[in-house]
Amino acid sequence: MALATFKRDAIITAARQVFAAQGLEGATIRAIAEAAGIAPGTVYLQFDSKEAIYAEMLTASLADLLKSLREAVAPAMPPAERLLAGALGFYRFYQHRPEDLHLGLYLAQGLKPTGLSPALDRMLNGRLIQCFALLGEAIQASGLNDPEQVRRETVDLVGSICGTLLLQATGRLRMLGDDGEAVIQRQVGHLVERLHAPR
Repeated sequence: MALATFKRDAIITAARQVFAAQGLEGATIRAIAEAAGIAPGTVYLQFDSKEAIYAEMLTASLADLLKSLREAVAPAMPPAERLLAGALGFYRFYQHRPEDLHLGLYLAQGLKPTGLSPALDRMLNGRLIQCFALLGEAIQASGLNDPEQVRRETVDLVGSICGTLLLQATGRLRMLGDDGEAVIQRQVGHLVERLHAPR
């Protein structure tokens, strides 16, 4: 059992390196096995495919993100503080773990979306939606009752956070003389103002 766990961890570590260098499409089980110092057959004893390895890595990353968001957002907080804490928690998670940001972008060369399998995609998307739902709950707590509007505001906020992360990761935000956390704070501030504007 301990040996199997050791080998599985070695495969995950090696796969992370191979995915980072070659993307999901370019990676092969043979390259992952070589990086781990084991035979390809040993990899197949642990995982059915490179997509299964990738899915396990992303599942662990999303579980950590959800845990981090739950710790950042306390239901007892005033709604505006809760919303800001959730948005900053999402941003800071990927700011401090850039390899997880790349993993979340499928580690493909460029930004071309890559699917795994229908079942894995559904499972991973479900995990991601749980994370987004925490932000949606904070938006709803700020006084928005229309579910469709909550959905749209959540998508807008997540899009803003992800765009800010990409600008930060590529150095463009610094070039523009701005700071990622300041951008998130402004976006949340505008959102809160909009939510409390007279209707």
